[in-house]
Amino acid sequence: MGGMATNHPTTEQQPAPLRGELAPTASSPALTLTAALLGFALITLDASVVTVALPAIGDALGGGMSGLQWVVDAYTLAFAALMLSTGAFSDRAGASRAYAGGITVFTLASAACGLAPNLPVLIGARVVQGVAAAVVLPASLALVRQAYAQPARRARAVAAWAAGGSVAVALGPVAGGVLTTAWDWRGVFFINLPLGAVALLLLVRAPRSQRRPAPLDLPGQVTAVVALTALTFAVIEDGPWALAALVVAVVAAVAFVRTEARQPHPVVPLGLFRDRNVSVAVAAGAACSVAFYGVVFVFSLFFQQVQGRSALYTGLMFLPMTGLIAVTNVVAGRLAARHGARLPMVAGQGLAALGMLLLLTVGEDTSPLLVAASLVPMALGCALTVPPLTAVMMDAVPAERAGLAAGVLNAARQVAGGLGIALFGTLISGSFLGGMRASLGVGAALLTVTGLLGLRLAGSSGRSS
Repeated sequence: MGGMATNHPTTEQQPAPLRGELAPTASSPALTLTAALLGFALITLDASVVTVALPAIGDALGGGMSGLQWVVDAYTLAFAALMLSTGAFSDRAGASRAYAGGITVFTLASAACGLAPNLPVLIGARVVQGVAAAVVLPASLALVRQAYAQPARRARAVAAWAAGGSVAVALGPVAGGVLTTAWDWRGVFFINLPLGAVALLLLVRAPRSQRRPAPLDLPGQVTAVVALTALTFAVIEDGPWALAALVVAVVAAVAFVRTEARQPHPVVPLGLFRDRNVSVAVAAGAACSVAFYGVVFVFSLFFQQVQGRSALYTGLMFLPMTGLIAVTNVVAGRLAARHGARLPMVAGQGLAALGMLLLLTVGEDTSPLLVAASLVPMALGCALTVPPLTAVMMDAVPAERAGLAAGVLNAARQVAGGLGIALFGTLISGSFLGGMRASLGVGAALLTVTGLLGLRLAGSSGRSS
C-alpha cells in the first residue's frame, strides 16, 4: 500500500519530473520524515483527542449518547473503510500529491469541525476528516520510504515514523483535556490548523513522487462502506430504523464477499484468511482495539459525567496507561524476536483480559488515582500484543503483498475500535455503571477467546511453517 522507493545513491537524487511539472527543489530526507511524521501523528492524535472533549460537545450541541458516539465513529469508520483503497490511490496520484491533498482537506475539515453550529454539521465534517486521514496514512509512509534509499536508514526512519504514532496515542487524551479546559471543545479541532500548515510547508522539500499504475476495486470499496456504516447505525440507534440498517448491513456484507471473490484485484483478498496465522492476527488486533478504544471512550465519560471531574483532570488520568504504550511496544518486539510471537501475543491478551476484569471493581466512589492505576494492565496487555501480531501477519504473506496485508490489518483494527465504541456507548446509555460493567465483560471475553486462538499459531515461533 506504500509508494515506490526510489533507486538512487546516497545523494538522494530526484525522480525526473513528469511532463508539465516544475523541477522540484533539492530534497531533504530529514524534513520529509518530519513532514510525514507530523501528518501521521496528527491523524492518530485526532482519533483520541476528541474523546475527552465529548461531554463538552454534548453540553454545547446536544444529541445525547448516540450523538457522541457518532462524533467518534464518523471519523473512525470513514478512516478505516477507505484505508482499504487509499494505498492504491496514493500510488496512482503519487505519494507527495496524495499527502498534500490529504493534509489540506484534513485541515479544512478540522476548521469546519471547530466552527460547527450543530451536531449534524460536526458529524459531517468528521466524516471528511476521516476520508482525508485515510489518504494521509499510506502516503506519509510512502514519503518516508522514497526519501531514504539505503535499507538501514529507511528502517530507522520508518521506526521513527511509527514511534510518532505511539506518542500521539499517549498525548491524545491529555491534549484533549488541556485544550478543552484552557480553550473550549472547539480547540481540539482548531489546533490542527497550524499543525497542518506546518506539515504542508515541510513538504516543499520532499521529493516529487512518481505516479504508478494501481488497480482500484470500487465495487468492493462501496459495499464495504455501506456494510460498515449500516452495521454501526444498527448498533448505535434503536427502533425500526436500526432493524432496517441491520438488514442493509447483511445484504451489503454478502455483496462484498461475492464481489471480492470475483475481483482480480480485491481490496480484501479473501484467500488471505485461509492462512490460520492471518486470521488469528486479525482477530487479536480487532479484540485489542475493541478493548482499548472502548475503555478510553467509557472512562472519559465516567470521570466527567459520573465523578464530576474536569476534562483536564480526565486527560491526566489516562497518562499512566498511555504513557507506557511506546515502551511496552519495544519490549514486545524484543520478546517476539527472542521467544517468537506466540508468547507475547497470548500473554498480552491474557493480561489485557485480566485488566478488563480488574476494572469491574470500579464504582462511583472509587478514587480516580486508583481507577487510573487500574487502567494500566489492560493498556499494557494490548501494547504487548500488537507488535507481535503485526509480525505474524507480515510473516504469513509474501513480501509483495505486505502492504496489502498491513492495510487489511489496520482497517480491521480501526473498524473494530469504531464498533467497540458503538457497542459500549449503547450499553452505557441506560444505566451507566451497569452498562460499563457489561462492556468490560464483553471486552474480557473477546480477549480471552482471541488469546486462546493464539495458542494455535503455526510453529513454535508463531510463524507459518
